Amino acid sequence: MPILNEDAEKFLHRYLNNASPTGFESSGQQLWLEYIRPYVDEVGLDTYGTAYGVINPGRDYRVVIEGHADEISWFVHYISEAGYLYVVRNGGSDHTIAPSKRVNIHGDKGIVRGVFGWPAIHTRRGDDAKLQPKLENIFIDVGAKDKEEVLEMGVHVGSVITYPDELEVMNDRYYCGRALDNRMGGYCIAQVARLLRERQVDLPYSLYIVNSVQEEVGLRGAQMIAERIKPQVAIVTDVTHDTHTPMLDKKKVGDVKAGKGPSITYAPAVHNKLLQLIVEAAAEGEIDIQREASSRVTGTDTDAFAYSNGGVPSALISLPLKYMHTTVEMAAKDDVEGVIELILRTLTKIEDGMSFHYFEV
Repeated sequence: MPILNEDAEKFLHRYLNNASPTGFESSGQQLWLEYIRPYVDEVGLDTYGTAYGVINPGRDYRVVIEGHADEISWFVHYISEAGYLYVVRNGGSDHTIAPSKRVNIHGDKGIVRGVFGWPAIHTRRGDDAKLQPKLENIFIDVGAKDKEEVLEMGVHVGSVITYPDELEVMNDRYYCGRALDNRMGGYCIAQVARLLRERQVDLPYSLYIVNSVQEEVGLRGAQMIAERIKPQVAIVTDVTHDTHTPMLDKKKVGDVKAGKGPSITYAPAVHNKLLQLIVEAAAEGEIDIQREASSRVTGTDTDAFAYSNGGVPSALISLPLKYMHTTVEMAAKDDVEGVIELILRTLTKIEDGMSFHYFEV
């Protein structure tokens, strides 16, 4: 049975093309829950919008597989009298890619289209030839004559701004678009839920398929849902850097390449026994994996789960990604399938009541 099918591909495009900025993930969460509902026994939602499905609810032993739902974006921070908008980040948005990008401003009256303007090259002479985009000088033009007209459009300080770029497949090999970080992770865990049902896999524990909010501003959604579920095990999936693109030094950023399989991370928050279980699952399934190490923290929801509830054995399976936090993020289709299959196979190796203590005392 193939890992992915036409219905899964259609869902992926709907899900990735939908805007779900940090703190405003609801529409994407609704799409995600609608998709996984046939494959789980119950669904849930917490106060801030983290969505989850449960297979075998009510068991004492609880396992989480998790991705995060939010994408980086901007907030309107200041509106000049001339009607230009200045911004602050909502998550790790990159100011250097902003000039000449089209944007959607989510106003009270619906979406308002705008562009990040930039002085023409002809006007940048002398010292101005060295002009570079900075947070304090990038601005959005919505075609308004003044501030009053901007406000009449329903745009105000605090309106959230997203990029409209949509998902495409390049060379029949790569997914390319915005927000692969990390709605591709939410997609992967949704496919795990589907395959568990279609393959009639009987798990001996409660499995929580969790799509967390607000990862991009400090792992906040994972922190909240970990306290609610109180799992015994957590497997997190997120993206990692393809370090084979130009201008990256592998001695500094590690050696990971898109198309070579999922990457597993060694870090203090990653539990070594759970990680070894993942390595064994990869070997048994003949799934190619790559390895990387993170100093101190992984920077992903793995950290939030690991250090919650007195300590939860946690591990990270990452999807190699080119051009992270841009609108042209790229991930290999084969790696996406590898992440799905690796999570699935790892789940079948976890036993009810399984202890992850390093030794007995």
